[in-house]
Amino acid sequence: MTNDFIFSHVDHTLLKATAAWQDICALCEEAERYHMASVCVPSSFVKKIREHFPSLTICTVVGFPLGNCSTAAKTVEAAEAIRDGADEIDMVIHIGALKEGNLSYVTGEIKAVKETIGDHILKVIVETCYLTEEEKIAACRCVTEGGADYIKTSTGFGSAGAVLSDVKLFRKNVGEKVKIKAAGGIHSKQEMEDFLNAGASRIGASGAIPALLGKG
Repeated sequence: MTNDFIFSHVDHTLLKATAAWQDICALCEEAERYHMASVCVPSSFVKKIREHFPSLTICTVVGFPLGNCSTAAKTVEAAEAIRDGADEIDMVIHIGALKEGNLSYVTGEIKAVKETIGDHILKVIVETCYLTEEEKIAACRCVTEGGADYIKTSTGFGSAGAVLSDVKLFRKNVGEKVKIKAAGGIHSKQEMEDFLNAGASRIGASGAIPALLGKG
């Protein structure tokens, strides 16, 4: 795979608590320079990014990183992000609800956020490091039935990130219209190629530039 092809599938990500505007600005300039799929940033920066980088695709996170806030909080957060200019929403499911088998709750909150954002892209983070295989398959059903556009492996803040076996499992169990985003702990060109070959359509990464070009 060429570097340009890989970059076009990368959500260039900066979600650290210490991120300041100068850091976000540098991220956006890099995303424009290398024609990345999007920037993935905290919602507080969305409006300013839209003003300063009008051509960028902006992704932001909702219910991040734990996912255990209320459905109402997630919908309000998503609605405000869209008003501020976000194009895509990456929401974290209520992991505890999934683990206790309350699949109707998980599906319901996905539906609620998708209805809130309409035609904008919704990616659903299921945090695979905390799930059994059975729970991962259940998450695939919830994401599909909830009408989301993507299932996403990880926040990058859990105990582990993306693994190839989970992407392959997702590919077998999500609906045919649901795409896959692999994120968390992806640091090399080979890993990016492997995830894309396994069926991922997006890669969430903060280090794509050094991984592909060997520089910051």
